[in-house]
Amino acid sequence: MLSLKNTSVCPFYAVKSNNSPPIIKMLGTVGAGFDCASQGEIEQVLSLGVTPNKIIYAHPCKQESHIRYAQAHGVQIMTFDSEEELVKISRCHDSAKLVLRLGVDDSKALLRLSGKFGAKLGSCQHLLQRAQNLDLEVIGVSFHVGCGCTDSKAYRQAISDAHCVFNIGEELGFKMTLLDIGGGFPGQNDFKLTFEEIAADINKALEEFFPPSCGVSVIAEPGRYYVTSAVTLAANVIAKKVIMEELTNCRTANRTMMYYLNDGVYGSISFLLHDPAQSTVSPYPHRKPKPDEPVYPCVIWGPTCDSVDVVVKNTFLPELQVGDWLLIDNMGAYTHCISTTFNGFRKTPIYYVMSRDTMHWIQLSCTHSLIKPC
Repeated sequence: MLSLKNTSVCPFYAVKSNNSPPIIKMLGTVGAGFDCASQGEIEQVLSLGVTPNKIIYAHPCKQESHIRYAQAHGVQIMTFDSEEELVKISRCHDSAKLVLRLGVDDSKALLRLSGKFGAKLGSCQHLLQRAQNLDLEVIGVSFHVGCGCTDSKAYRQAISDAHCVFNIGEELGFKMTLLDIGGGFPGQNDFKLTFEEIAADINKALEEFFPPSCGVSVIAEPGRYYVTSAVTLAANVIAKKVIMEELTNCRTANRTMMYYLNDGVYGSISFLLHDPAQSTVSPYPHRKPKPDEPVYPCVIWGPTCDSVDVVVKNTFLPELQVGDWLLIDNMGAYTHCISTTFNGFRKTPIYYVMSRDTMHWIQLSCTHSLIKPC
């Protein structure tokens, strides 16, 4: 995912972003690991042939039954950010290999996480001492700069803070061997900060604080980065209404089109309600408009009875008819996996497509070990 001279950052795909089995199977085939947040996600990943050593249980606040499940199925690496979590782990999985989740500056992110998860830098020594007293093994540090990070320098500061925690842990006698730089990487090309800009600052920081000679393995938890652009939503126009607005100085009228789709914010497009990292969509007709075809102001609604269910409040499209299709790109992350069946509307079915060239490349890579495993 990110290269640094003789070392690399190994991806542990964030299952929560899109848990479709074919996606997990394909990523597992090409050597990715997996960031799981619950027993259910661990069960699914294991059922698809992933080995336990390719999983990090990256939720800092876990149910005891889920910890016991991880222990029983060989999942060793898991995160913590509090003394209470350490006590739970000592009861349920005392052989776990622990990663301290560090709270870092996420003020430049569109969706901040450190208010809910992550230990403050000043409390890390106490937590590491408590882990030592409980005879637990701490092997590294993780952090997350937030979703939709708009300043790549946030990664550098977080890596610097993690280095401080590494030093504390090593002074206490822990063998610190793992750095998890989390997620926050953009999944589409038009985001204000490019992946290449982020990678450049991460690589510089890793070279300064965690050079290859230090022997630390580095992983990340990309979700959007892998799947956002992989999915296009096809939504059907199920109803139409034409609003005529009379003009004051003449007898003609303006037309505003209102279209109702079979999917909306209670379905695949729910991120419009709660995810500032992806707050707009741009539907476009499946059929190619004629060059001289007029366009009209439109409001596009979802199918439910709720007036909150609006997909686009103001856009311009050629006139559509009931039965026409609109397409929406970049619909792979935090869409179908968190859709509901509110009002009795079914979840949108998923159809998986792969080009022959891509399939051939994956088959060759597996057969001839062309992909270097993490």
